[in-house]
Amino acid sequence: MAAKQNKVIITCAVTGSIHTPSMSPHLPITADEVAQQAIDAAEAGASILHLHARNPDGSPTPDPKAFMEFLPRIKQNSDAVVNITTGGGHGMSLEERLAAAVAASPEMTSLNMGSMNFGLFPILDKMKDFQHEWEPKFLENSRDFIFRNTFKDIEYVLKELGEGHGVKFEYECYDVGHLYNLAHFLDRGLVKPPLFVQTIFGILGGIGADPENLMFMKRTADKLFGDQYNWSVLAAGRHQMNFTTMAAINGGNVRVGLEDSLFIGKGKMAKSNAEQVAKIRRIIEELSLEVASPTEAREMLALKGGDMVNF
Repeated sequence: MAAKQNKVIITCAVTGSIHTPSMSPHLPITADEVAQQAIDAAEAGASILHLHARNPDGSPTPDPKAFMEFLPRIKQNSDAVVNITTGGGHGMSLEERLAAAVAASPEMTSLNMGSMNFGLFPILDKMKDFQHEWEPKFLENSRDFIFRNTFKDIEYVLKELGEGHGVKFEYECYDVGHLYNLAHFLDRGLVKPPLFVQTIFGILGGIGADPENLMFMKRTADKLFGDQYNWSVLAAGRHQMNFTTMAAINGGNVRVGLEDSLFIGKGKMAKSNAEQVAKIRRIIEELSLEVASPTEAREMLALKGGDMVNF
């Protein structure tokens, strides 16, 4: 079973690299928007903030300078744990994907646990009008794209960030095989418990958003990691709140945010990340569970502390 925990960690993924500006007027693009929405999400109850950066036209960027435009402001106005992406965006090299994390030396980064197809192109069947020329091309390119995370790539990230910067990881597992990949690195001693295992549902190319799959992933993780891990769940789009609620009921942690879903309810767009955080917090507390503070999340995940970062 996963490590026993008395409180639920809420992660908020603020902007990501999946959704494009034309999909929602509320998606944070500028450094000011990312910073303010992150700070507001922390005030609403998120103890971990998962962060990407964007260019002025809303396209994803790995440039450390873009991250540094909002990271210090978030740190100055929040005690939340900063978790920087190493997934980046479609078409980025591994070195580009790691550049911001290497520069910032955060407490946490994401780490994807296997190569996979990552299909965004079905969105083109639903949308025809875009603000920027890059948006439809970006979505179409995912039809012939492999999100690369080889064993060698993962080893490099573990050495560069884990050994080199004392970073702990949000191990992103989009399918059952990714759990076994993580177990492989645990067996080799290249990853150290407590593990923060983020099981992900509903991405085209990964495991589907089926409640039976959620419990199967949980049972598999229990078998592989015992009490050496903390379990968390995110689900794409309309499955977000249903699956995070199931996770909380079953002793897990949760992730919400506009990276994962643009909606707050059926047919109703979320106006901010904080709105989603407030909703899942309300659900958690109505289940007679407690939300973890940033200090408690740091203790649960054995993080190095907010005073050990480079921003």
